[in-house]
Amino acid sequence: MGSGAWLLLDRNIFFNVLDENNHLIICISHMLIGIGSATVLLCLLGYLGINKEIQWLLIPYAALLMLAFGVQVALSALIFTKKEEVFQVWRDKIDLIISKYGYKDMPEDITQRTIPNALQKTFQCCGQHNDTDWTKNKNKENSEQEPCSCTNSTLRKWVCGEPLNATHLESCENKFKTWYDTNVLTLIGINFGFLASEILQVSLTVSFSRCIKNKIYAEM
Repeated sequence: MGSGAWLLLDRNIFFNVLDENNHLIICISHMLIGIGSATVLLCLLGYLGINKEIQWLLIPYAALLMLAFGVQVALSALIFTKKEEVFQVWRDKIDLIISKYGYKDMPEDITQRTIPNALQKTFQCCGQHNDTDWTKNKNKENSEQEPCSCTNSTLRKWVCGEPLNATHLESCENKFKTWYDTNVLTLIGINFGFLASEILQVSLTVSFSRCIKNKIYAEM
């Protein structure tokens, strides 16, 4: 719910650069708020059903858990099958951002600079493919200019004129792919952990529901 509200209310986040009309961001934020609200309701149903031993609350709790399980499996499959399409959209947007990167301190350019600067500083790389990508920029005042995030510079400026030996030469795309390949098994493990916990919760809920049913019959 918090993530959805953040996406919806904060106009300065870098996702706005990827979706200039904000249609996708609004859709995703509403989905996150809806999923978060459903999760709160789901937990409340489970708590009340188990704490108060109310069987009819446990049935929708188990059903909603199974629904959440199915949605999670479907989304996971969609993400992995559409990975290349997502990467291609990302590449096209990054190329566009590099070509339009502003070299003057204009407030409207700050969000546009956030993505390449964050990537280049974090992964110590330059450009999507290499540092020559910045030759495509339309706003450079001279050929020596590059973002400071492309270099080893500690200056708190947007643009530096560093010599070639101080510039990161590696591709940001390759660095990101290496990071993804290194961490993908961890991400899959976390996902399967959530799925296993949901199956366990359903099993325990069904078992507890049977105990309540047996207890009711025993008291009759």
